[in-house]
Amino acid sequence: MGHRNPDTDSVVSAAAYAKLKNLLGKKECIAVRGGKLSPQTEYIFERFNVPVPHYVPDMIPKVAYYMKHDVRPVSGDTSLWNAVAEMEATNIKVIPVVNSSGQYSALLNYNAFAQNILKVLNPETATLFSTNIRLIADTLSAQQVLTFNTEELFKCVTIVVADSTETFRATLELHTPENAVIITGDREDVQEYGIASGVRAIILSSGTQMTKELRDKAEKNNVSVLISPYRSAETAMLVMYSAPASEMADTTIKPVQASDTIRYIRESLRESASHTLPVVDDSNKLLGTISETDLLAEPGVDIILVDHNELSQALEGVENYTIQEVIDHHRLGNLSTKTPITFINRPVGATCTIIVSLYRQARVPLPKPIASLLLAGILADTLVLKSTTVTEEDRDTAEYLSNITNLDIAELGRDIIAAGNRLGNRTAGEVINQDMKEYHEGKLTYTVSQIEVDSTEELLKRKNEMLEELEIERRTRDALFCALMVTDIIKLTSIMIIASKPEFLQVMELPRKDKGVFFLRNIVSRKKQLVPLLTEQIQQMASAGSSPLG
Repeated sequence: MGHRNPDTDSVVSAAAYAKLKNLLGKKECIAVRGGKLSPQTEYIFERFNVPVPHYVPDMIPKVAYYMKHDVRPVSGDTSLWNAVAEMEATNIKVIPVVNSSGQYSALLNYNAFAQNILKVLNPETATLFSTNIRLIADTLSAQQVLTFNTEELFKCVTIVVADSTETFRATLELHTPENAVIITGDREDVQEYGIASGVRAIILSSGTQMTKELRDKAEKNNVSVLISPYRSAETAMLVMYSAPASEMADTTIKPVQASDTIRYIRESLRESASHTLPVVDDSNKLLGTISETDLLAEPGVDIILVDHNELSQALEGVENYTIQEVIDHHRLGNLSTKTPITFINRPVGATCTIIVSLYRQARVPLPKPIASLLLAGILADTLVLKSTTVTEEDRDTAEYLSNITNLDIAELGRDIIAAGNRLGNRTAGEVINQDMKEYHEGKLTYTVSQIEVDSTEELLKRKNEMLEELEIERRTRDALFCALMVTDIIKLTSIMIIASKPEFLQVMELPRKDKGVFFLRNIVSRKKQLVPLLTEQIQQMASAGSSPLG
């Protein structure tokens, strides 16, 4: 990723370096950008038909960076018995339940199904549970003698016949026969009465057989007959575990989305019985889960910074992650890391120049679209090789890329500059934030934005609009000043529109063109010319006692 207000060099460097990583076998590397593309950058990516890096507004910790993706859910029509077996086999304490379309419906955990099973077992409440003949047969591993309406759910009541026939009849009369599942052994009188009453099913325990005569009667009355390999008590318990997972899971736990921040979900995570939440997409399709334990692990994201090395210019929240590499051509900032990293910082005109050298060092041929992008990036960041920041390496690299792509440097440069000059109906905020960088000098903060045009007249006509927006930005950041550097790429000079605290304006030693506007003769580079000049004047202000640097 480049800086939070990315220019063309920043976005192109991210895209090209991610492509190099991919070509070297690191398929997990992707390019991202932190802000809206400038018209110039949009033009370059569209012209060479290269996908624009994915937009990431910030790096504040999100669910996506910590969640488990390799979660195996169970279908809602899976029996509780099989769902629990899956939990035991994979040594997990919670498992999501989904429908046939993969959409989340509930979360199964030991606490949830224990509570639901206790309701079924409680003799005072006599809670019924849903099941069907298929689930009962699967849970029992039963021999199916007769089955009817195997997928039809019903509210099951199990009657284990251990008493006299009269007691059994009295018990059966208390329930709807169509919901009754009779568990018995070789008691033919019980079997016959159950068949005559039209119960849902008769389960013969301990492998007991049913006579052909009774089987024929059961078939005529649509009574399912199953043979359980277990004794009556064990069979009765397993029938309760034949309830669908969706019936015994916790439906009160609401899912979160991968884009939710960790701060937003913490309370829900804490209140969840299993301290786990399902993660879904916009269509409620399950993506994975996140637990409090997951938050203790390192996030599943590492970062490579290109075209900047100062945290003040990076995306908000970047300090929460491991920075693996920095590829840059600016001054050194305040970046520190916990572990050694690859840090490449060279005094060239564009980060794109460094990226090309990394392709060549790795002996990886440049794909033509990427080579075209990199050439455009170099030309954009060096005012078509006319900036004071240009080095011989930049010129040699541009010639190398021109030969690869068969693009004329001067012609491509004109096209790029023309694309960047399209102010159109863009607001002052869009112009100022297009390529804004924040700097720190001691405790003082300031920003410098830059835009390149073929004439400064249009922006000078909108001077008051720009000053108002710069002042809003300054107050928001509590900055010493916020400035907009407008570079005339034809005359190779610039003007600066600045909103500042009075104490800084008092020490400014630049020719004043108008109120809030200064003339920057022969200054075209922000990093090499203007920022060092502004830093010197801030230090003069501090030495004069106007404001401490800290």
